Amino acid sequence: MIELRDLTKCYGKTVAVDHLNLRVPAGGIFGFLGPNGAGKTTTIRMMMGLLEPTAGAVRLGGHDLHADPLRAKALCGFVPDRPHVYEKLTGAEFLDFTADLYHVDAAVKAARRERLLELFDLAEWRNELAESYSHGMKQRLVMASALVHAPRILIVDEPTVGMDPRGARLLKRIFRDLAAGGATVFMSTHSLEVAEELCDQIGIILRGRLIALGTVEQLHMQAGRHDGATFESVFLRLTGAEADLDVAAAPQA
Repeated sequence: MIELRDLTKCYGKTVAVDHLNLRVPAGGIFGFLGPNGAGKTTTIRMMMGLLEPTAGAVRLGGHDLHADPLRAKALCGFVPDRPHVYEKLTGAEFLDFTADLYHVDAAVKAARRERLLELFDLAEWRNELAESYSHGMKQRLVMASALVHAPRILIVDEPTVGMDPRGARLLKRIFRDLAAGGATVFMSTHSLEVAEELCDQIGIILRGRLIALGTVEQLHMQAGRHDGATFESVFLRLTGAEADLDVAAAPQA
């Protein structure tokens, strides 16, 4: 379970995240949506301890991130918006390296590594340096490394950007399987289609504030949209972008 309490991040007089309160239960997929600059990545970086909040608290699986960072982070797998691999390691070595960081038992490490290499279609490249991998292969390797310690919380920032359709479909299946097994998937994405298809609950952030929260159906109701309306129109209505588009499209006198 993920809990954010009055989470705030300021840069001088600029408020990037503004007293964000959110509870995400275990065993589901949560979509975190918002326009560019809304505060999504800043929120995720605070959730992972990469940014110090100006105020507020983060609890991951019942552990306070500030008071008990090692236990909180040990529960999590994280895939940032710009994933990085150590290119002078092979795919297998990179997974072993990550597993060792999380103190994965040696008795299960090798089997888990091989299963993930197979799952992400990297087995035949297991002994090749990561520098020889394509962009999509590197993305799959980073995702595999985030799962190597069997996290109870997976936090991903724009997981399907740059992925081919096969890779994107694989990720969707993995996210569903994780949630079905009781894990929590927290996913920031610009893809409204992916969010609508996958997420049990969606939160929309705008200018650092959570402006809407609920299932797709509940967001339709909050936006005052009738049956048959697209989720895109719901998102644009809730974020105020629909009015901006109407003004831009209006004929000039």
